[in-house]
Amino acid sequence: MKKLILAFCMLAISSIAMAQMPKVVLNDINGNAVSTDTLGTHGTPVIIDFFATWCKPCNREMSAIADVYEDWQKETGVRLVAISIDQAQNINKVKPLVEENAWPWELVLLDPNSDLKRALGIQMIPYVLIIDGKGKIVYKHNGYTDGAEDELIEKIRELK
Repeated sequence: MKKLILAFCMLAISSIAMAQMPKVVLNDINGNAVSTDTLGTHGTPVIIDFFATWCKPCNREMSAIADVYEDWQKETGVRLVAISIDQAQNINKVKPLVEENAWPWELVLLDPNSDLKRALGIQMIPYVLIIDGKGKIVYKHNGYTDGAEDELIEKIRELK
């Protein structure tokens, strides 16, 4: 019985620890350093979308979110952050792709060594997190199918 209680306590502690955004310093596409533990601490929810330039489902998801973002932002104040996991040899493709598609992300970060991806235990992309505005991860989703963005806005609305 003691082992069962201990196992439950360890599980509870690990899930609480994973509820916060880990602290990893990444550069944005303009070369500015950003600490990831501050991304969701400004009082408004944040959608964080992990992507790569070569990932077709990622690009479809980001375009689908971009199409509805203005309405989402007016309704909920949600912010958008994208994190590229492109490796160093492809990092120079990220900014042109974002600009070419006019994606309205407030911030685009580069994770060429997969430091944040690894810290979060992300196995595949696209991968989306929702941070509640107080720094807690409240939703995680991987993969993309057309219309999946509707679930994102519903999760954001639940935070209000």
